Amino acid sequence: MSEDGRRATDPGQQRLDVAEPAPRPKKGLPRAADVAIAALGLLVASPLLAIVAIAIRLESPGAVLYRQRRVGRDGVVFEMFKLRTMRLGADPIGVGTAVTAEDSRVTRVGRFLRRFSLDELPNLINVLRGEMRIVGPRATLPAQVELYTPRQRRRLDLRPGVTGWAQIHGRAGIPWEERIELDVWYVEHRSLWLDLKILARTPRALLGGAGAFAADPYAGSAPDSPLRQAAEREEREPSGEK
Repeated sequence: MSEDGRRATDPGQQRLDVAEPAPRPKKGLPRAADVAIAALGLLVASPLLAIVAIAIRLESPGAVLYRQRRVGRDGVVFEMFKLRTMRLGADPIGVGTAVTAEDSRVTRVGRFLRRFSLDELPNLINVLRGEMRIVGPRATLPAQVELYTPRQRRRLDLRPGVTGWAQIHGRAGIPWEERIELDVWYVEHRSLWLDLKILARTPRALLGGAGAFAADPYAGSAPDSPLRQAAEREEREPSGEK
């Protein structure tokens, strides 16, 4: 289901071409821990989710939960669950633009949810389905992956995470390329100890609210950034609803 509540095309077994895989990263949190944390998180958060669902519906029409196509491990495309934070017709097209603090696409409830990353609580469903991990690189849009360098594609060596190294080092407040590099660093240095460190630092990063929004529609990326240039082209030549 898209941001405006309409069902997206089933990604099926679609897979984006990726570079030949480098040696697999070391192990982090075991799958059993992911499942336990995700199940407990959904159980504990269920009263909050119910309240948020009512608030979302009261403020704007459309579904509470939506699905967005993201790229997971080895380039496999999956549908990531989130709480709807934008108005109808505000789905990102292609690379898309980053969400800023004054973004008119975002509802008042959505702005609050994004500040504390509460809109990502449904990601725990993806963890239970085996599409995501609790800790890992950030899931990204297919159009962005198509612009990755071979090094940046290392981000796809692991299942994406609900939280991660980039999330505790600036979230959306740092440029796209810096976030990708932080995720690649995580892939290359992954360990159980690093995962536990990220989990321990995540609450402070979220409660502080820093980095919840981008500095500008291009996430502060430099003018010569391929991702920024693609986003600027999309704005000049829109290919669908924004």
